[in-house]
Amino acid sequence: MISDSTVKKIPNFLYSLKNERNDIFKSKKLKTKIQFNKNKNCIFNIKIRSMKHFFIVLILLLTLISNAQDYNETLDNIRSTEAKAARQLIMTPKNLNTGNYDVRYHRLELNIDPSQPSISGNVTTYFVAKEDLSEITFDFSDNMVVSQVEHQGSNLPFIQNSDDELVITLPAIQNQGVLDSLTVSYSGNPVSSGFGSFEQNVHNNDPIIWTLSEPYGAKGWWPCKQDLNDKIDSIDVYLNTPRFNPSNEDYVAVSNGIELSQVIQGNNKITHYKHRYPIPAYLIAIAVTNYEVYTHQVANNGNPFDIVNYVYPESLSSAQANTQITVDIMNLFTDLFEEYPFSEEKYGHAQFGWGGGMEHTTVSFMGSFNRNLIAHELAHQWFGNKITCGSWKDIWLNEGFATYLSGLVIEDFDDDTSFNVWKQQRVNSITALPDGSVYLLDQDTLSVSRIFSSRLSYNKGAMVLHMLRKKLGDANFYQGLKDYLAAPNLAFDYAKTQDFQDIMESTTGEDLDGFFNDWIYNQGYPSYIINWSQNGNELQLSLSQTQSHSSVSFFEADVPIRVIGTMGESLDITLDNTLNNQQFIIPINFTIQEILFDPGIDLISKNNTVSLSTPEFEIDSTLTLVPNPTNSIFNIIKSEATVVEEIRIYNNLGQLVLQSQWKPQIDLSTLSEGVLFVQFQTKKGIINRQLIKN
Repeated sequence: MISDSTVKKIPNFLYSLKNERNDIFKSKKLKTKIQFNKNKNCIFNIKIRSMKHFFIVLILLLTLISNAQDYNETLDNIRSTEAKAARQLIMTPKNLNTGNYDVRYHRLELNIDPSQPSISGNVTTYFVAKEDLSEITFDFSDNMVVSQVEHQGSNLPFIQNSDDELVITLPAIQNQGVLDSLTVSYSGNPVSSGFGSFEQNVHNNDPIIWTLSEPYGAKGWWPCKQDLNDKIDSIDVYLNTPRFNPSNEDYVAVSNGIELSQVIQGNNKITHYKHRYPIPAYLIAIAVTNYEVYTHQVANNGNPFDIVNYVYPESLSSAQANTQITVDIMNLFTDLFEEYPFSEEKYGHAQFGWGGGMEHTTVSFMGSFNRNLIAHELAHQWFGNKITCGSWKDIWLNEGFATYLSGLVIEDFDDDTSFNVWKQQRVNSITALPDGSVYLLDQDTLSVSRIFSSRLSYNKGAMVLHMLRKKLGDANFYQGLKDYLAAPNLAFDYAKTQDFQDIMESTTGEDLDGFFNDWIYNQGYPSYIINWSQNGNELQLSLSQTQSHSSVSFFEADVPIRVIGTMGESLDITLDNTLNNQQFIIPINFTIQEILFDPGIDLISKNNTVSLSTPEFEIDSTLTLVPNPTNSIFNIIKSEATVVEEIRIYNNLGQLVLQSQWKPQIDLSTLSEGVLFVQFQTKKGIINRQLIKN
C-alpha cells in the first residue's frame, strides 16, 4: 500500500540532465576490473577521464541530491494510507477461535447502491474441519445484523458477541477433515474503520462505494476469517447494483479476478467476478461507481492478458496518458522475477477516494496514476499478494520489497544518478534516528505507526534488500528471489523472515545469519572513519566503525570507496570489512587526490569521515613475493614484526583456490595459469598482493 505524497513524480530536471550526463561518461578511455576474492575484499574498477569531466559529474550529482524531489515524502504517504486504514482495528488480537477450520471457498452475493452507505447479501463459505467441530466462528463486526445462517436447507442457531465474532452452532459434530458449507445472510451500515474499510462517498458529485480492508477491516463488511494463516483457495463475487447513477450513467462494479458476466434484472445489474488463486481476506475488495473502462495488453511471451483500468470520467484523459507505463513496469518485473502471478485473470487499477493506493489482488485501488504509485502497487502482486507476510512482524516482506521494486524502476528506466538520489533519501530517512529494526517485536504489533513505519518497514527494508543484492551479486540475488517466489511451501501462501533467509541461503550457499542479525533483527547503523595514505604504488587504508545502537557490536559489511587521482583517474574499491580497525594495502598506479566514501550509496550509514593519515601506516608494507611471475613455487619475504596467520589465494574470478596457514614458501603447481591474488591475514590486518603464474 502507498499514500498520497509518496506518489509525486520525479522532477523533470532529472531527465533534462540525463543526456548531458551520458555525454560526459562517453568520454571515458579505460576500464579495468580486478577482483580479489569472492567476498569482494577488493574489487577495482578503474576509469580514467579528464578532470573537467570528473568535476562536472560531481557537480551534477551534488545538484541532484540537494534539489531533487524528496522521494521519502511519497513513501510517507504510501505508509499513511495503510496506517489510517488500520488505526481503529490494529489492536484486534489474533482470534484463536477461528483457527480450527480451513477456508476453501467463499461466494459473496452482495447488494450495493453507491448512493447508500449500506450493504446486504449472502456469504457462502466452504470449510474443512481441522479438528472435530461443534461450532464455527467468523470475524464479523457486531454492528452488522445477521438475519439467518442456512445449512443444507435448515437454519442454524448463532450469536453475535461484542468481540466482533459470529458464532454458529453446527447441527452435529463435524469430524476432522470433513468439508462442509453454510450461508450467512446479513445487512447493515458498515462502520468504516480507519480510513476506508467500507467507504461511501462522492467524486465530482457522483456516488462511489469502495473498500480497503488491510489489516483487519474485512470483518467490518462481510463475515470472514482474517488471520494471516489461512488463505481462501477460491472466491466468486456477485455485485448486485443499480444499472445507472442519478445522472443516468452506467454503474460499473469492480472486484478481484476476471469478470465473467453482467446480467440485467430490471433496473439492476449483477456483475460476476471469479478469482481462482489463494487470497487472504484483507485483499478482497469491491468498488462501484460510474467508471470509464479501458485496457492495455501485456504480451506475456505469447500468452497475453489485459490490464483493465477503471477510472472516473473526469480523470479519463490524464489516466490514459499515465497508465500505459504499467506495461513496461510489468515487463521489467517479469524479466527480473517471473511471470505475473495472476496472468490467467487480469491486472487492473480502480480509482478510489485516496491519493495513495492499495494492492488488492489483481486490481490495485489507486488515488492517482503516477509511475511510483503504479510500480509500488504492481510490485505487491508478487511480494505481498502471491507471497504474503506470515505475521505483521514480517511486514517488510510486503512493504520493503514493494519499496525496493519501485526503486528498481528508477534504476532501469532513468539512470544511476536518479537511483542514487532515491537511495540517499532512503538512507537519510533510516538514519534520522539511531535505533529501529526492520523486524518487529511482539509489542510493536500493537502500534500502527510502528507496523507501517516508512523509516523501518519501508525504507530500511528496501535498503537492506539492496545491500543483500550487493553482497550476493545480481545473479545470485535475483535467482534467490525467483526461488523464493517459486518455493512450493510459500507460493500463494504466507512467509516469514526466516523462510526468506532459508531460500536465499539455499540458492547462494552463503551463511546469512550475521547479515540478517545485524540488519533485520537488530537495530541501528554504522558510522565509519577511514584513514589513508599513499606509499608509492600502494594505497594504505585503516577502517574503523562505531554503531548507533548497542544491539549490534559490529556491522560486517562491504564498504565501497572511490579513489580519485590528480589527473581525473577513478578507482572503485569494495572493502570486505570483517573486523574493527581493519587495515588494507591496495596496489595503485596513479597519484591520489581524494577518497570518496560509498559514492553509489549502497550502504546504510551516517557521519562517515575520510582523512589523509600522516603517521606511518601500521601494517608492514615490506612483504613481497618472489619470483613474480612464477612457474610454480614462490617465496614470501617479510619482516619479523609481521605475523601472518593465514594465506588465501584467489583466481581472477574471485574464487578461493588455495588456503594455508603461514609458511614461507607456497607451491602453485596444481593451479591454472593467470593472475592470482594473494591475501595475508596478519595480526594487524589484511595485506593483499598480486601474483602472476606462468
